[in-house]
Amino acid sequence: MTSVEIEHVDVVIIGAGPAGLSAAIELRRQGVERVLVIEREPESGGIPRHCSHPPFGFWEYGRILSGPAYARRNVQEAQRAGVEIRVRHTVTRLRTAGRLDLVSPAGMAQIQARRVLIATGAREMPRSARLVGGDRPVGVINTGALQSYLYLEHLKPFERPLIVGTELVSLSSVLSCRRAGIRPVAMIERNARATARWPLSLFPRLWGVPMHFGAELLEVHGTGRVEAASVRMADGSIQRFDCDGVLLTGRFVPESSLARVSDLRVDPLSGGPTIDQYGRCSDPAYFAAGNLLRPIETAGWSYREGRKIARLLARDLRGELPASGLSMEIRCKGGLKLCVPQRLAPSGPQGLEHLQLRVNEATSGRLVVRADDQEIWSRAQSCLPERRLLIPLAGLPIPAGTQHLEVDFVGH
Repeated sequence: MTSVEIEHVDVVIIGAGPAGLSAAIELRRQGVERVLVIEREPESGGIPRHCSHPPFGFWEYGRILSGPAYARRNVQEAQRAGVEIRVRHTVTRLRTAGRLDLVSPAGMAQIQARRVLIATGAREMPRSARLVGGDRPVGVINTGALQSYLYLEHLKPFERPLIVGTELVSLSSVLSCRRAGIRPVAMIERNARATARWPLSLFPRLWGVPMHFGAELLEVHGTGRVEAASVRMADGSIQRFDCDGVLLTGRFVPESSLARVSDLRVDPLSGGPTIDQYGRCSDPAYFAAGNLLRPIETAGWSYREGRKIARLLARDLRGELPASGLSMEIRCKGGLKLCVPQRLAPSGPQGLEHLQLRVNEATSGRLVVRADDQEIWSRAQSCLPERRLLIPLAGLPIPAGTQHLEVDFVGH
C-alpha cells in the first residue's frame, strides 16, 4: 500500500459559501501566504447560487445582487486575492492539529494546515427528522432542492405544493414559486405567528397564498407522487389539502457531520462545534464561522462573521491571542435554545462582539447574566423563535476568577 503525500498549507477553509470565501479574502489581506478553500460541490459560492432573487450583497459591494451574481462576485474576489479554490473535493476526516483527509476525483489526499476554518454552513431538516407520517411519494422536497430544480436544472418539481414553515427561506420559496408559475395551495406554520418579521410575513397573503397558523403537517398521501396532505389545524380538526407536492422549509440544522466524527467538542444546544470568542474550537488548530455555529443567519451576516473570525485567526497565527486551554464556560437556562460562543478565553484582544442567543418559544421577561451565580447584567426583553438576540460582551463586568457564566431568560 502506497503512502499518501502530505500537502502543507497555511490555512484550509472547508466550505466555499459566504463565510468561507470572505474569510479566505480577509486572510490574504492579512498577509497569510497560502489559503486553500475546499468545496465538495461542483461550483463554489454556497447556497446563494441557488437563490435567483435579490437582495444580496448591498453591505458587501454597495449594490443589490441576485444570489447567483452575489456568489460569483464572492468567488471572483477570492480568486483576485490569490485564494486557491478546489471544487469536487470532500474532507472525510478532521484529525488533530490541523491534519485533514480528503477525497476527490483524483483520489485520496492529506493536507496539513497550520489552521483550519470550518465553514460548512447549515441545511434544512429533512422529512425523516420531522417525523411526518404517511406515504413516501415523489414530490416532498426542501427549499434547497426547489431552488436547484428551478434555477440550475430549469425544471418544475410540482404545480400546487403545500408549503410548510414561515421562515425567511419559506418566503423566498413563495417568490421562487411565483416566478416559476407554481401556485402553492397554502402555507402552514405550527406556531401561532409567522417566524419571519412583519411586513415580510405579509407576502404570501399578498400573492394569494392562504396562511394557517397553529397548523402541523401530519401525513403525506400519494401512490406515485404526492396527491394530498393531512394537517392538524389550530382548532384540533384534521384538514386534507389536495396538492401535488410538499415543500418543507426552514428548521435549519448545522452541517456538522465532520465535527461530530472528530475529536472536536460539539455543543448539544446549537448542534455545531463549541467555540470561544475568537472562533476557536476545542482543538485550537480549528476555527469555525457562519451558519455552522448557529442556524441560521443571513448570507450578509455570515460574510461579515467569516471576515471577523479570519482577522482573529490571522492574529492567532501571529501569536497574539491568549492560550485556549483555560476558558470560562457559558451555560444557558430558562427558555434559551442556544448561546454562541459557548466559552470565553482569558482576557485578550476583542473577539466576537456579542453573545448570540436564540429562544425556543415566544418569550417576554428579563434576560439575566450571572457570573458564578452573581447577577452582573440584566435587561427586559421580548423575543420570538429564530430571531437574533444579542448581549454585548464589552458590557459584561465579569469579575476576575469567574469560573462560569450563566445566561437565563426569566420569563413572565
